[in-house]
Amino acid sequence: MATISTNPADQAAGTADAPRKAKRRTPGAPKAGRQLHAGPFTYIVLIVFTAVSLFPLVWTAIAASRTNSRLAQTPPPFWFGSNLFSNLQTAWTEANLSTALLNTAIVAGSITIGTVLFSTIAGFAFAKLQFKMKNFLLMLTIGTMMVPPQLSVVPLFLWIADLDWTNHLQAVILPTFVSAFGVFFMRQYLSQALPTEIIEAARVDGASSLRIVWHVVFPAARPAMAVLGMLTFVAAWNDFFWPIIALTQENPTVQVALTSLGRGYIPDESVIMAGALLGTLPLLLVFVIFGKQIVGGIMQGAVKG
Repeated sequence: MATISTNPADQAAGTADAPRKAKRRTPGAPKAGRQLHAGPFTYIVLIVFTAVSLFPLVWTAIAASRTNSRLAQTPPPFWFGSNLFSNLQTAWTEANLSTALLNTAIVAGSITIGTVLFSTIAGFAFAKLQFKMKNFLLMLTIGTMMVPPQLSVVPLFLWIADLDWTNHLQAVILPTFVSAFGVFFMRQYLSQALPTEIIEAARVDGASSLRIVWHVVFPAARPAMAVLGMLTFVAAWNDFFWPIIALTQENPTVQVALTSLGRGYIPDESVIMAGALLGTLPLLLVFVIFGKQIVGGIMQGAVKG
């Protein structure tokens, strides 16, 4: 039968050995600081998901390099043809893509800057400031997300027509300059990522509200701003519903310009795919150039959280 020692020295020795026993590594557990390696199944899953994700883009390029008659045959082609550059040139000329790409860059860039800037400021106000009817205004902002955009088309178009903005880029930019989703997204992020003590310390030091926003709020919200900017830019670039109503083929965005390629008794599918490929390449270029910064901002926010 085991006996319990009443000697204080033995008890002290047992207490000192307790942390050492707790630090013993569990058999099979990875060592601290050791790099983890993925197994074969992980690579197989990643390859499958990558192939599925890239297939629409690859198929668009294949279809853009073929003729319309070849695309109508069965089975369809699964490799590149020799008509890619001629179809790209035809789509560029017929759809006026030079003007469309410039207009889309202006529209998407303006909407992204406005949404990120004003959503961050509004999100900070709802997260950290105290003012009357705060919760009611927040619920009202979130409630606008539940209204289908189709319901606002007629009054919005009448307003645009009264201002004589039809077929002007501001008719597409201003209605989506701030999004309720962006305000709610930034409010949720800043509620956790920005301690109230930092704001109070800045006010004690005599910082104005504008200086607090510029030197405290924006640096803390940078990861969320990167994510919101990426989502907003992609949505604005691919937007079709409102631009097709507010703009014409004389001053189009990319999505509006591509509709001109589908007209005719027998639309040329290869030229349409070539136009779609031209409209997608700028987005891919943005991700190639700024992808590392966007992912870095996301990971920075994850580590801080």
